[in-house]
Amino acid sequence: MKKVAVVGYGVIGKRVADAVNLQDDMNLVGVCDIISDWRIQTALEKGFAVFAATKEADEEMQSAGISVAGSMQELLEQVDLVVDCTPKKIAAINVEIYKKRGIKFIVQGGEKHETTGHSFSAENNYNSALNLDSTRVVSCNTTSILRTLTALKRADLLDYARGTLLRRATDPWESHLGGIMNTMVPEKEIPSHQGPDAQSVDPDLDVITAAVKVPETLSHMHYWNVKLKKKATKEEVLDAFKTSSRIKLIHYDQGLVSNNTIKEMYLDMGRPWGDMYEVALWEDMLKVVGDELFYAYVVDNQAIVIPETIDAIRALTGIESDGQKSIVKTNKSLGIN
Repeated sequence: MKKVAVVGYGVIGKRVADAVNLQDDMNLVGVCDIISDWRIQTALEKGFAVFAATKEADEEMQSAGISVAGSMQELLEQVDLVVDCTPKKIAAINVEIYKKRGIKFIVQGGEKHETTGHSFSAENNYNSALNLDSTRVVSCNTTSILRTLTALKRADLLDYARGTLLRRATDPWESHLGGIMNTMVPEKEIPSHQGPDAQSVDPDLDVITAAVKVPETLSHMHYWNVKLKKKATKEEVLDAFKTSSRIKLIHYDQGLVSNNTIKEMYLDMGRPWGDMYEVALWEDMLKVVGDELFYAYVVDNQAIVIPETIDAIRALTGIESDGQKSIVKTNKSLGIN
């Protein structure tokens, strides 16, 4: 049982904490943050030990009636690995603390590849993360890119890929604080950062992305045009995608016509928060014309990296050397069929 801490109990952190708590080969020692509102109260209600990231946070938590288990430093003394889910500027400071203490750590996709020197996607490069001191689980969009393109690459079908990303404006729970309304905002640079980010995991990928921010918060949507190495049938392409347990083929003609209908399906399935850990790819929309492939899918920006993070914990701590075994174990615990 490896001892794990989650630092940053926000959108990703709370989901990572729940996922760690479901595993039988790791133990969640506690969560750490500076907040003292309903979010950290929920952690207490779940039975998680709460630690204060700063002295000021400790005082505020105590004033709010929160039972504080200790300081961040005291939490770090008890663990084998930290999953840091804090905002960019905070994570950069924390990383130096982890390094000085000699604690293994995982950061999220908002950090630069250079922070760890290794970027992680379970189905792509699990083995290269074994027993490392740190890794970065790539962003939600990059994770989806790697899952789909790696599946095509495994089938020796992928030549190059060009994608357009429709990006949600903000996280759903923060939509009252900001975001865009009645407009779409294209990213100035092509490629957008997701293409180069995917290449930080697999330098051999020939991929270019363009991104547009749109006025909704439920998810991202991708459209892809892929040049195949040869003429192929739709069935060959679908067989390639089916080699990934984290790609879910969905059907437009069954009423799954939008990101909100897909979200509703996952809520009906009983997933926590309606989370979709998989890439939801439209099977009946997918088109093959000679050696060209066209497809579209939806990405749950709050959930897709959660199974990757659990697999990254196993890789870094060495409790499972076989990537496929870890993926199967993680999938089972999260209800990914």
